[in-house]
Amino acid sequence: MKYLTIDGIENQQPVKIEVSPLILGSGDFFQFNPENVTKMLDTFVEIGGNTLDTAHQYIRGEEIIGQWMKERGNREKITILTKGAHNDDGEPGKRVNPQSITKDLFESLERLQTTYIDLYALHRDDEEVEVGPILEILNEHIKAGRIKAIGVSNWTTQRLEEANVYAKEHNLIPFTFNSPNLSLAKCLIPRWPGCVSADEEMVHYHENHQLPLLAWSSQAGGFFSGAFTPENRENQEMVEVYYSEENWERFDRAKELAAKLGVTPIQVALSYVLNQSFPTAAIIGPEKVTELMSSFKGSQLELSHDIVKWLDLRIAEKPVLLNS
Repeated sequence: MKYLTIDGIENQQPVKIEVSPLILGSGDFFQFNPENVTKMLDTFVEIGGNTLDTAHQYIRGEEIIGQWMKERGNREKITILTKGAHNDDGEPGKRVNPQSITKDLFESLERLQTTYIDLYALHRDDEEVEVGPILEILNEHIKAGRIKAIGVSNWTTQRLEEANVYAKEHNLIPFTFNSPNLSLAKCLIPRWPGCVSADEEMVHYHENHQLPLLAWSSQAGGFFSGAFTPENRENQEMVEVYYSEENWERFDRAKELAAKLGVTPIQVALSYVLNQSFPTAAIIGPEKVTELMSSFKGSQLELSHDIVKWLDLRIAEKPVLLNS
């Protein structure tokens, strides 16, 4: 795997944190047979993966990862991305504040059986809260060695920029990564309350700043798997979030390219995320090792910028590859 790097701080010194292009998500670990989860984690490391996605809200996910790292003795080889301050996480009211951030962080550290988090993201935003106190408490935890790098998940471009301007003006460590939704299929509505997908403005922001983007729902909930068709409307969530003429056209183009390359449409959709004009990684949620290996194969595909634009309906003319 070809790793990307995220700027962080360790022992008060700048460090580059290595992140594998595939990030293994743990949100559904609690549903799986423990032996299958262990095999998934072991296989992920064997193929070169080093980054695991979890969250304070994924209670069992954090606990399972913590126990696995303890049994394998591999904490120093694993990059942990966890998130806190979700507004629906066991306490009433909005929770993007210094107190909830600190509470969630310490509980995540305990569950993960570690003294530090490599990548710590705020799971949601509350635009009524000023960015200053949020950055200041996160910087306190960085200074104490509990966090190496900070980022956000489901923040707008404006709030992210506002926070990083504040950090620069107050000599604080800024957010050095962003984790919104990014996939070939575009969300018509937020998949869950408070979620943010990378729109054109956000994509331009990442291009201009070369800020790493860690994409959740990178495979659009299986939209490109073949399990869904325009006529099949049984899955209400998928219909509401992804069913549009534009997304079906993107699916058709993914199928055409997949046939040319000898791969599957869902592998093409994954490679779309990983071949942007700025650093990206894709958070994946395989249920089986075979699905993990399919994603691994998809991550190896290299697509030109023209192909990425064509898949995304930004240009109509077929790239040379498809005309040959």
